Amino acid sequence: MISKETKEIIDNYVEAYNSFDVVGIVKLLHKDILFRNFSNGEINTETRGVQDFRELAEKSSKIFSSRRLAIIDYSAVDDKVEAQIDYEGILAVDLPNGLKNGDSMQLKGKSVFRIEEGKIALIEDYS
Repeated sequence: MISKETKEIIDNYVEAYNSFDVVGIVKLLHKDILFRNFSNGEINTETRGVQDFRELAEKSSKIFSSRRLAIIDYSAVDDKVEAQIDYEGILAVDLPNGLKNGDSMQLKGKSVFRIEEGKIALIEDYS
């Protein structure tokens, strides 16, 4: 079972993320936050610590003119929470993979969170 407090922390993270509120995101993070992004089964991004995560979040916020992360379902797995997600974003820049400013991206996947000491200590995004 997922505690009310854990769900609230994750919901606050999603709200800050969708609002491009980097300061709000950072307030929710454990000082030793580990972030990993997996695409097609491989890690393509990893950060450790609040400062590295903040830098990534600031860079990422400039890539999109709008974005919306929506949690479809939560499940508890060991000491983590798995959230099934829908994601959509509108690009604000051209990307090396051929996507252009104004293009829409839509993804389905999951995000895995671990909470320690009332803060998010792990985020793993899978798409």
